Amino acid sequence: MSEQEIIDRPKEANGTNGKSSGQSLTVSPKKFLVVSFESVSGDLAWQIKKEGHEVKAFIQNESDKDVYDGFVDKVDNWEQWKNWADVVVFDYVGFGEIADSLRKAGKAVVGGSVYSDKLEEDRKFAQNELKKAGINILPHWDFDNFSEAIAFIKANPGRYVFKPSGTITSYQKGILFISQEEDGKDLIEILEQNKKLWAKKLKQFQLQKMAVGVEVAVGAFFNGKDFIYPINVNFEHKKLFPGDIGPYTGEMGTLMFWSQANELFKSTLLKIKNGLANSGYVGYIDINCIVNAKGIYPLEFTTRFGYPTISIQMEGVISGWGDFLFKIARNEPAEFKTKKGFQIGVVVAVPPFPYKDKDQTYIYRDLSILFRKKNLEGVHLGDIKLVNGVWTIAGNSGYALVITGEGVTVEDARKQVYLRLKNILLQNMYYRTDIGMGWFRDSDRLHTWGYLY
Repeated sequence: MSEQEIIDRPKEANGTNGKSSGQSLTVSPKKFLVVSFESVSGDLAWQIKKEGHEVKAFIQNESDKDVYDGFVDKVDNWEQWKNWADVVVFDYVGFGEIADSLRKAGKAVVGGSVYSDKLEEDRKFAQNELKKAGINILPHWDFDNFSEAIAFIKANPGRYVFKPSGTITSYQKGILFISQEEDGKDLIEILEQNKKLWAKKLKQFQLQKMAVGVEVAVGAFFNGKDFIYPINVNFEHKKLFPGDIGPYTGEMGTLMFWSQANELFKSTLLKIKNGLANSGYVGYIDINCIVNAKGIYPLEFTTRFGYPTISIQMEGVISGWGDFLFKIARNEPAEFKTKKGFQIGVVVAVPPFPYKDKDQTYIYRDLSILFRKKNLEGVHLGDIKLVNGVWTIAGNSGYALVITGEGVTVEDARKQVYLRLKNILLQNMYYRTDIGMGWFRDSDRLHTWGYLY
């Protein structure tokens, strides 16, 4: 092993090397009902189906009704099938109240709770919960009036991050502005120019003190009582273009690895264990942070599966997903084996992504996706359907595929994922070419500060 590999390689998680596909069942085949507002969890449903379980999926959004056709069986009314299912999987925030009621009725559920929904959707609430748990937070101030916020910055010059607050949608999360000038004058100008428009769209917002460092997230699965190890450390690439240029998209790709519990985890997620357990939360939870030599500062929660995170995790997980989800839904300990090394995922998109445009949707919907070689390793579903054996674009988002790769080093993982991307023929597709490149800069700092070991 080279000196670079020794530096590059994370400490081994509780797993072994191996392939994540074709896992054998350790429990008898189960019935899974996957419930979605929008088409986001089809790749997970497809994986569970490939493992030998029965799967039915429900998508509420009318414009997404054709997504996953040919890959998984779909139903028009999920409530008519809830008694059929051994496990009901809610894949996004907003289902917390329903999930809580089903759990109280004795149903095995993977999904949120009222408490966990609020952690993700309400920044003010989340920051208060972090503070109550003894977790470092950045100074922040909440407003419902733009003129008052402008006056605050003028009276307290500095760099701030402007974020929507209160109950926010996934689209509103993209309205994020980071002051570049030390006195905050650039943010003042932006707020002045847009306050009338935004006042109609944002009822609450937050100014958070700017912190410079490495942006990194740490996540883990929770079985309603405790965390399941190993944990996941990941580095999201949220902007559309290479070099972190352009609009926020949610996520264009991610570098990740599985790890033993480290300082990042112990200083953040582990401290809110009691709150999650009291709420009965079951599923994956992730907290995004800024870290530097002074400390770890949590920014926001994701209290659900992440997208494309869940697809990239499949690249690094050896255990069967159906078996695992069945056990945690029943609040049981679950074996969770992972690969050594790194995993990378890259989002492949076509217009109108990341926007909504009916004309562009019309052009690209039903467009065929071809593969130069009949090899689907590392290919994961976005908004896709199967028509006469041909993969085609479905829905209206343009979020087509997630391509994943893995390796002992980050460079190995990058080589594999971008080689797999060359196998795809899709008209006018686009993706970021720099996923994972920041590791070579950030890993030295994270190790020096003692957050990774």
